Amino acid sequence: MVVYRLHYFDFAGRAEIARLLFHGAEREFDDVRYTEKEWAEFKPKTPFGVLPVLEIDGKMFGESHAIYNYLAKQFGFYGNNNLEQLEIDVVMSLMKEMEPFILEAFFETPDEKKKEELITRGFKENIPAYLRKNEKIMQDSGYFVGDKLSLADIAVYDLTNFFMRRDPNLMTPYPKLSASRKLIETYPGIAAYIKSRQK
Repeated sequence: MVVYRLHYFDFAGRAEIARLLFHGAEREFDDVRYTEKEWAEFKPKTPFGVLPVLEIDGKMFGESHAIYNYLAKQFGFYGNNNLEQLEIDVVMSLMKEMEPFILEAFFETPDEKKKEELITRGFKENIPAYLRKNEKIMQDSGYFVGDKLSLADIAVYDLTNFFMRRDPNLMTPYPKLSASRKLIETYPGIAAYIKSRQK
């Protein structure tokens, strides 16, 4: 049996989608979480000096989106054919388009006033635009693809979780996305993980 180890810090960040994929598939993995001191010691051993890293039978792989894609394919969360995979890739591309805004507004701007301005503007412009696009392509089933959970659903769920820390009512105008969130939160494996995460 394949042995998986997921290396990251002790918070959600770029590893949470991978964690949700593992739990959704109910596959065992070693969820390795580092302190800053531990990370400094482990960093030279990683492929690119950044986390997350997915270790498969002792071999390490970097790059978060590559990790998501691999796990989704392995565990059946990447569609049933090329067209469904394309639909998933569209959703993932929309998420990647948000990354420059997220990095600048939440993590890379040292000036607190400027940071707050960027975040406020983002909640008026960038984030609603992103959510409207996803609401438009979300199916009535509550899934982006077919009638079962995919990487696309998990990725949007995770990103909206991040935004909802600041605005808990963010999803009110988006009924399809809200319904999708409820499906994910009751999905076997994921539901148990979310419950344990809240302790």
